[in-house]
Amino acid sequence: TRPATGPGSAFAWRGLIANSLYRRALNVRAARFASSLPMAVLPFLATASLYHVAVSQPLLAGDLNCPSCSLLRGALVGVVGGALYPILLALPLNLGLASRYGTAPLPKQGAMLRYCVDIGRPVFNKMRAVLLLQAFFGTYLGSRHFQSYTTLTHITFGQGEEMHD
Repeated sequence: TRPATGPGSAFAWRGLIANSLYRRALNVRAARFASSLPMAVLPFLATASLYHVAVSQPLLAGDLNCPSCSLLRGALVGVVGGALYPILLALPLNLGLASRYGTAPLPKQGAMLRYCVDIGRPVFNKMRAVLLLQAFFGTYLGSRHFQSYTTLTHITFGQGEEMHD
């Protein structure tokens, strides 16, 4: 669907930003293309399908007739698909590259979770503004999609009929 292309492409950029931040934190200089390709493609595909399932399809099926529900779903898609998913996806990808090329000292057997939190905290702090931006972007898209849906409903069924919940 057309509306899912907008957030999908925007969220692909967020995946590349998260990948770049982790690459810098772990001093990974090799395999730029190998790490950038999945970080652009996977958030794009995941967000496009998530937006379609959570917002577009329920609106067109008539299951989502509440404007605030559409806004909330759009915001959740923005936060989850646009910020959290790329950040969490970039961490194991770049940890594997750092391990493979020996660019960052990896912790002992039992301290991996703590190491991931320590590496991820600065990235989350830098991506906090992106998280907020994606929530607003998702809310805006949910709002615009709901307005298109109500316009389509009024054109199809006429001005005299009300939408039913």
